[in-house]
Amino acid sequence: MHYFLTEEQQMIVDICRQIVNERIIPARAENDEKGIFPADIIKEIGQSDLFRLFIPEKYGGMGTGIFEVCLATEELSRGDLSVATTYAASGLGFIPILVMGSEEQKQKYLPALASGEKLAAFGLTESEAGSDASSIRTRAVKDGDSYILNGTKQWITNGGEAEIYTIFASTNPSRGARGISAFIVEKGTPGFEFGKKENKLGIRASATRELIFIDCRIPSENMLSSEGMGFITAMRTFDQSRPAVGAQAVGVAQAALEEAVNYSKIRHQFGQPISSFQAIQHMLADMATQIEAARALVYHAAKVTDSGEKNISKLSAMSKLFASDTAMKVTIDAIQILGGYGYMKEYPVEKMMRDAKITQIYEGTNQIQKNIIALELIKRGAL
Repeated sequence: MHYFLTEEQQMIVDICRQIVNERIIPARAENDEKGIFPADIIKEIGQSDLFRLFIPEKYGGMGTGIFEVCLATEELSRGDLSVATTYAASGLGFIPILVMGSEEQKQKYLPALASGEKLAAFGLTESEAGSDASSIRTRAVKDGDSYILNGTKQWITNGGEAEIYTIFASTNPSRGARGISAFIVEKGTPGFEFGKKENKLGIRASATRELIFIDCRIPSENMLSSEGMGFITAMRTFDQSRPAVGAQAVGVAQAALEEAVNYSKIRHQFGQPISSFQAIQHMLADMATQIEAARALVYHAAKVTDSGEKNISKLSAMSKLFASDTAMKVTIDAIQILGGYGYMKEYPVEKMMRDAKITQIYEGTNQIQKNIIALELIKRGAL
């Protein structure tokens, strides 16, 4: 389908496609097998100004929006969801600075993040606080003009590789979600350490680690907004970031469809290509239709977000929910079309299926997305 992209938007797609074809695809099998963090590819993405898409011009960005971020993320995901996750997770880490940071914080941190010189990460999840983010146990205790952080964050994308972290900690446990605050923490701060790199089912080339805080002293000026605003900061961040997760899902699904179509034309059974069989044709038709529906929803959610509309939680959640479910179904169907070959690591569709699964889990499980959608329907009505 034609989405009538501007010249600038098409150039973003073209740059990403070149990086995918020349740099990402040739390295993805080895990076996946060995769990190699693709630092050189991420550096090239930065040099191509793709991190600037998130950020206003006054802070070194390009002044574009979530829609352009989704275009880049989708295209990078066609190559390797690990790379796209690293890219998008840096945005997730600094969106809180964009939405809740002071002018001084923006001036201090955003230019280096825009250039790709530094990566960011988002530290909310803990072993006992995943879907129930209000149950975080990491504490931040006021001590003069500083806060002392103690606790552990789990499954943090870009952990250990990022230089700038948005960390959520309880400053007033008695208030639950309203007692959570957000802080900017820099790599190398005394008392801030990293756990082991996780050995994952998918997105194996992205770095996922624990963040460990032991009497870590953070200047009060590194708090985002004010005490008790952390949970609101996280939710506003997710509203903006979830369409990009949808774009990841669309990208990996598109890649799987392309592999399935190409294979169906060269694989012969009963004296003819399997693409001539109606059973295969119907599977491909369903896959393509579902992807286009997911893409349309993701693009719409991104454009509504960029319009400045305030009540975007429902649409943002829908885009993540539908696209990620689509990615899982499409990648499984792609394996089915490839048959035994699809199950082998020599073909990329088994990796795409393993990667696609995470889009149903991170930045809020799909069950949580349904909760958000339903609550918004009850609160605001069906329109």
